[in-house]
Amino acid sequence: MSLLFVPAAAMAQAPAPSAAGGAQFPPPPPPMVDLTTPGAVAKLLPDGTAAAPADAPPQVQAAVWTANKIQDKPYIYGGGHGSFEDDGYDCSGTVSYALHGGGLLDTPLDSSSFLKWGEAGAGQWITVYTNPGHAFAVIAGLRLDTSAAGVTARAMKAAGFKKALQRGPRWRPTPRTTRGFKRRHPVGF
Repeated sequence: MSLLFVPAAAMAQAPAPSAAGGAQFPPPPPPMVDLTTPGAVAKLLPDGTAAAPADAPPQVQAAVWTANKIQDKPYIYGGGHGSFEDDGYDCSGTVSYALHGGGLLDTPLDSSSFLKWGEAGAGQWITVYTNPGHAFAVIAGLRLDTSAAGVTARAMKAAGFKKALQRGPRWRPTPRTTRGFKRRHPVGF
């Protein structure tokens, strides 16, 4: 005769049995939907993702939707540089990921490399703000940044954008200072 001992913790984590006798698991989360909003400006949604503007070129819409995929990822220094797919992202890894999703960048760049990327000045749809220590982007009027600089807790609590205060790749509903940053943009955008 053999006995099987199962730790209590393992039993507590087992899924509940279904009426049919098998295990019953919770349903998977709904798939992310690529949303658009009327006009030419992206809209921050309460869950921290963004709706791309309907009037934007497809590359810009794709950059917004791609950036949405990493909104819950943590900040990791060097993240997004060895590969576009990573466990977390740093500032330039975040910008690289979004641009790659829009078909506007072939390999990840660090913030210093963005100083020579694209064309100088602000773009019509996408502007990358960069210096040797940090990079962020404004895509269709919405800031994509790993830093919450310029975001106040009071304003975000009132507006319901709690994720905007978190560290890591996030859409930020407020501008930040651009002093000390160079502006670059993808050709044609």
